[in-house]
Amino acid sequence: MGYRGWFLSVFYMLTNLVFLSVSQPSFTACFCSKGVGNYTENSTYQANLKSLLSSLSSNINPYGFYNSSFGQGLDRVNAIVLCRGDVDQETCRVCVQNSAGKLTQVCPNEKEAVGWYDQCMLRYSNKSIFGVMSNLPPFTLQNPLNSTNPILFSQEVSNLATSLENRIFSGNPDRKFAVEKSNNSNVETIYALMQCTPDIDPGTCNFCLRLTSNMMSQCCSWRQGARVVGPSCSFRYELIPFYNESAIPSPPGPPPSPQGKKGNKTWIVIVCVIVAVVLVILSVCIFIFTRKWQKRKKAAKLEELEEIDGAETVQYDFSTIRAATNNFSANDLLGKGGFGAVYKGTLSDGQMIAAKRLSKESGQGEQEFRNEVLLVAKLQHKSLVRLLGFCLEKTERLLIYEFLSNGSLDKLLFDPLKSSELDWDRRYRIVESVAKGLLYLHEDSRLKIIHRDLKASNILLDEDMNAKISDFGMARLFHADESVANTNRIAGTYGYMAPEYALHGLFSIKSDVFSYGVLVLEIISGQKNSYFRDGQTVEDLLSFAWKNWLGGTALKIIDPAITASSGSIQNIIRCIHIGLLCVQDDITKRPTMASVVLMLQSFSVSLPKPSEPAFFAQSRSIGSDKSDTPLLSEDSRTRSTATPSQPAVASQSVNEASISDLDPR
Repeated sequence: MGYRGWFLSVFYMLTNLVFLSVSQPSFTACFCSKGVGNYTENSTYQANLKSLLSSLSSNINPYGFYNSSFGQGLDRVNAIVLCRGDVDQETCRVCVQNSAGKLTQVCPNEKEAVGWYDQCMLRYSNKSIFGVMSNLPPFTLQNPLNSTNPILFSQEVSNLATSLENRIFSGNPDRKFAVEKSNNSNVETIYALMQCTPDIDPGTCNFCLRLTSNMMSQCCSWRQGARVVGPSCSFRYELIPFYNESAIPSPPGPPPSPQGKKGNKTWIVIVCVIVAVVLVILSVCIFIFTRKWQKRKKAAKLEELEEIDGAETVQYDFSTIRAATNNFSANDLLGKGGFGAVYKGTLSDGQMIAAKRLSKESGQGEQEFRNEVLLVAKLQHKSLVRLLGFCLEKTERLLIYEFLSNGSLDKLLFDPLKSSELDWDRRYRIVESVAKGLLYLHEDSRLKIIHRDLKASNILLDEDMNAKISDFGMARLFHADESVANTNRIAGTYGYMAPEYALHGLFSIKSDVFSYGVLVLEIISGQKNSYFRDGQTVEDLLSFAWKNWLGGTALKIIDPAITASSGSIQNIIRCIHIGLLCVQDDITKRPTMASVVLMLQSFSVSLPKPSEPAFFAQSRSIGSDKSDTPLLSEDSRTRSTATPSQPAVASQSVNEASISDLDPR
């Protein structure tokens, strides 16, 4: 861990031991929604809420779950409680009782709220929440230390997630809970846990867990410990056994064999002969099927190579790229993506390249390889990164791109020391270039393409700070008469995903428009979409931008590094207006990229009034009793200890050995 890691661990443990001695434990995280309205003091709703909360702890079933309602009509209150599957019933009751007393204090007079302790969750609302999946709002906790082998470690976390998703329904259907530990000798032992609320059906639970696993892979699967938790499901792993293995029942095994006399030998011989004949027939069928399948696969591969070769690209030898990148030296590593790493290289003729080496462990790598080669090679636009060629040799698959010397936009934009290099003129050119690149993909190219993963790290900058869109591994090709498509595999990056895509798998050109709007607001503010820092206040960027737009204080959104430049303030405000139009919750109100380009190029075009953005919420601080504390502040980034009999106060594992950073999304 190193001296710095030990110092942080000891410091935060001592800090929170002092905190525990003088105050009631705070939630690990909580969320108070202002979107459904408040109730008044001494109202019928408040009386119903108090009655319902007082009854929860005494009605929990043996699996740590209970849901109930109280009241009628507009004053009806619905509540769900769920304890971690390994927690005993008495500990569960104490945790729920603490939650019921705490949540109304943290979220006074609010009709909807959810609070999490380490061992239980409480959620109440005036809306129907039984049997309805919700992964909003999610929160993540992560250990500040990285694993010693991030690539293998991330793959092992992914394998555990897949295994748990398959095992979570093998036990009691009222439980929806599973734990497992890794047995890979190449990485540390990983202990993992998944759980859904029992009120949602298996298909919905599985969908919720896929979203959670996807979010884990985006944020923190290389950390030594992390968790992603939402109202309907959760996924957590640590390097220490944070759950009580003895309290978890073993999966049901086969019934015991009856004791009695030995079977008839003649009957055994007959059974053996029948089994042998069946195996021979089955072997012959498998052999014939395998031969035919191999021939078809070989023919398909030849057809695929012919199609790639016809896409005006160069096929490189693997030895050439290996030499150009110094055998894929870590010193030449430019970055890592969901399906591989990108290396800087120099060919024998002096040409600089960027080589994307797809991960061998990724089961999705081959599909992403075909996507990028077949799509990008056919696209020609100055705002798109140019594909120079590819390498397809045995298990190696590489994509060779032009090298852009200034790297990805996020490396400059979110760096306090480097962001000053991006004055308003450069930022405006980036906003305009990305818009033109998306317009080309959506309407002007020979193909109609949805990018699906537009974000700051996928915008690359050349030596003149000209922006180009990269990474088409998630892109989808649309037919000319196709406007909306559906997918069961949610791919992309949380924070940039449109709501209809993140929640329902529906994507269209308006999905890219939403991502573009988030990117525009990030470029103007110089801060990530996950949170916006304004003095001591921290909240998500869309909510901050919307509240200041309504309040007439839009200048607060602008990065201080560009307010003193020669750029027009009216131009910046207009771009904020365009960004808010792109992130509207109503998909029909979002403009097309053709309209966006026109808005950027012509100031005579009047802009419509924007409506509330997606995922807009006024959240309270995490782990704070004060209603006016921001969602995340320096003081809220504390840690604390937890014991099996006491709910966790902040983000640390049960045995005090794993510390996690709080990272709201």
